[in-house]
Amino acid sequence: MTRVAFKMKLKPGFLKEYKKRHDEIWPALSLELSNAGITDYSIFFDEESNALFAVQKQSDNSTADLLPQTEIVKKWWKFMAEIMEVNPDNSPVSVPLTEVFHQD
Repeated sequence: MTRVAFKMKLKPGFLKEYKKRHDEIWPALSLELSNAGITDYSIFFDEESNALFAVQKQSDNSTADLLPQTEIVKKWWKFMAEIMEVNPDNSPVSVPLTEVFHQD
């Protein structure tokens, strides 16, 4: 298993809407993530910066790199595009984070 963390950014004032939209699409998205070998997935929010910090575990044979090609992920990107900072293809602007400490 590999732990992966990244940062995304929510537009100011959209936390409640983000949670609502996330809950609406989560069952289908969760299944796709699980099928890709992603487990133990959490997203944290920093009110001061509007940053979303995501942490997930990926299996050694994860197909997470193929997720951007799936219909449900494209739908999620489009669904969230107006309330998050996004790239031209609607994918969230995402910055990989470097782990500096961990304890099991």
